[in-house]
Amino acid sequence: MFISGEDDKNEIGTENTAFVHGKPPQDAAGPPKVESDMEIVDENEIVTENTAFVHGEPPQDAAGPPKVESDMEILHEKVKKQIIKEGHGQKPSKYSTCFLHYRAWTETTKHKFDDTWHEQQPLELVLGKEKTEMTGLAIGVSSMKSGERALLHVGWELGYGKEGSFSFPNVPPMANILYEVELIGFDETKEGKARADMTVEERIGAADRRKMDGNSLFKEDKLEEAMQQYEMAIAYMGDDFMFQLFGKYRDMALAVKNPCHLNMAACLIKLKRYEDAIGHCSIVLSEDENNVKAMFRRGKARAELGQTDVAREDFLKARKYAPEDKAIARELRMLAEQDKAIYQKQKEIYKGIFGPRPEPKPKGGNWLIRLWHWLLSLFYYMFRRERVKAD
Repeated sequence: MFISGEDDKNEIGTENTAFVHGKPPQDAAGPPKVESDMEIVDENEIVTENTAFVHGEPPQDAAGPPKVESDMEILHEKVKKQIIKEGHGQKPSKYSTCFLHYRAWTETTKHKFDDTWHEQQPLELVLGKEKTEMTGLAIGVSSMKSGERALLHVGWELGYGKEGSFSFPNVPPMANILYEVELIGFDETKEGKARADMTVEERIGAADRRKMDGNSLFKEDKLEEAMQQYEMAIAYMGDDFMFQLFGKYRDMALAVKNPCHLNMAACLIKLKRYEDAIGHCSIVLSEDENNVKAMFRRGKARAELGQTDVAREDFLKARKYAPEDKAIARELRMLAEQDKAIYQKQKEIYKGIFGPRPEPKPKGGNWLIRLWHWLLSLFYYMFRRERVKAD
């Protein structure tokens, strides 16, 4: 199936594309279960059936840090680690640029004071060039593999120190810190060059390489690795960066960023996380209001949520720009059949409620009353007969 002819070569056109954590993971007592049975298809094909849940539901939010049953690993006198979910591949070396999500609590009060998942913006950390208050976090990250999630116990000496934090008033002096950390991935760069130090071309190029790596990994069915590459590509195209771009540079950046969002939306539909898929499609449509793929996939997600009216609007608008597309026609036909089935079901329900009332059955009367009526009838008959004779 095709949506508006040929796809951009930079985009995987299937709805099986691996997801890049479009929704921030939430606190949980353990890692999500992974069940991958995703079919690899042609790049231009949109497939919406027979794809298993890949990453499970994101961890559910909780009042405090996750409870972890794994063994405590001592990384430093003041840094300990418990693995929540195993990662893969190599560990980052010094001066690697790491991309990670984390939550932070004070150990004694369990008060959460920072959350990059909530902000939907991964942290970029160059190992060996981190801020002083991030020293303990950097030690923990340097021991992790891509995709790994862990709970770090950091002593105050490698955290916010004797004075506490001015930026986070809830971090008192000499407060030990708990970090729930997920290492998305990292760039091995000897000089430790951060995104902020890159030129526009360098950032767009780095994001594009990540995206292409993600596409290749997806084709090899390495879904988790592909997801990390996609999210790192998006991290290079943050809002602060996009806000500064105009003209051809903005077009170059969107040519990388939008396909990533579309691929994420396609995979989110497979994960049955339809609200997140709608969000990613809406991001693309905010930049390109006539993007047929975004309209199609948002319509698909809305239809799965039962939002048939707005789903139909998306499909009809998509058909306006791709009138010959069979996938769009199929979805519209499915919506029509669904509406018809709902109407028939409602008709049957209302028929039982408001249908014709059954005929009342004659009630058997008392035999004495019937006898009395018979006698009255007989008396009346005799009376009329005698009167006729008299006349």
